[in-house]
Amino acid sequence: MPRDATSPNPPPPDDTPIRVLVAKPGLDGHDRGAKVVARALRDAGMEVIYTGIRQTAEMIVEAALQEDVDVVGLSSLSGAHMTLFPRVMDGLRARGLGHMIVIAGGIIPAEDVAPLHAAGIAAIFGPGTSTEDIVAWLRAEVPRRRAER
Repeated sequence: MPRDATSPNPPPPDDTPIRVLVAKPGLDGHDRGAKVVARALRDAGMEVIYTGIRQTAEMIVEAALQEDVDVVGLSSLSGAHMTLFPRVMDGLRARGLGHMIVIAGGIIPAEDVAPLHAAGIAAIFGPGTSTEDIVAWLRAEVPRRRAER
């Protein structure tokens, strides 16, 4: 019998903090936006690991594996997102980490959004997105994904 909130003994809520890896792939040296998002997620109670700039896809995948994160946040302002983001997705799948949620931010033209979603990027948050919106999206999506595992 399925259990729900009306059951006499509902399952305990999963209050494990959401773990997020924020990464800057490629040669992009501008990370103010990534740092602002990382700080906002931390202030919202999430555990955040920031890789710093100039990370390879392999370095990001290894960090995601070692840190056992729920979410990988990729930021790019360099225009290399169509090469680098799918490379990270491929690396995560190759290491058995395809369950991780990958989100992206930065300067991403509208015509690139659909191909990035097709590559597995779950959400794309462009310039002007409020950090509250990102926090709310993660608080809704991570528990749903954890329940699916």
